[in-house]
Amino acid sequence: MQGKVAVVTGAGGGIGAACAAEFASRGVAVLLADIDGEAAQKRAAEIASTGAAAYGLQVDVQVEKDVEAMIAEAITRFGRLDILQNNAAATVASQQDDDLTVMDTDLWDLTMAVNLRGPMLGCKYAIPIMIDTGGGVIVNISSGSAVIGEPTRFAYGASKAGLNSMTRSVAARYGKQNIRCVAVMPGITLTDRAREALHGSPWLETMERHHATPRLGRLDDIAKFVAFVASDDAGFITGSVHAVDGGVLSAAPYAAYMREHGTQPF
Repeated sequence: MQGKVAVVTGAGGGIGAACAAEFASRGVAVLLADIDGEAAQKRAAEIASTGAAAYGLQVDVQVEKDVEAMIAEAITRFGRLDILQNNAAATVASQQDDDLTVMDTDLWDLTMAVNLRGPMLGCKYAIPIMIDTGGGVIVNISSGSAVIGEPTRFAYGASKAGLNSMTRSVAARYGKQNIRCVAVMPGITLTDRAREALHGSPWLETMERHHATPRLGRLDDIAKFVAFVASDDAGFITGSVHAVDGGVLSAAPYAAYMREHGTQPF
């Protein structure tokens, strides 16, 4: 991946920041974009301190002019664009996304604007650049909420299902022009925010019980997989959605009971 250029949205922290750092460790120049410009610049400075090329930029992915300027900035600074990682998500909104019958429609619209319109705008402006320079890879960070029914996060799940669909459509339309597009669905990943929210909570034990692996996800689990699918080693992978989730989506809802009791529940 040496010499390639990546743009990562939502890179001020969590999965986005970890992926940006992983790209940089492999010789990729990275533009880190986030609605929190200071956070993006701080993360970029940390990466740059290792000798890698990195730049932080304030970007609201809902705003078309912001996204257009983000792609243009990557070209101005680094001369090309090989990888776009659509990672930014309306995480604060998802915490209020609880009951469809009383949902404020503005919450629905905000979730769709960030989680689905944002990646669409990224693709709109990145794909022509990638085609002109011989191809590229788009990695959309989705969620298991896209493929299962949850009793909450109605807008979030719908937005991520739409993102999975857009992933397949982009791959189908632009694949012959050497554009690959994949989606990644992380499982419960212990970001700083997740650790803080789960500390002392009974949810932590519940989540651990329902994963097939002995532990929950780490940031490098996601970052290393994203780096792989964005690399030439994954050149035959496109239009697909990948669960990197410790097997939580692969198991029946009663799997934890059967593991713990060694028998069927009936």
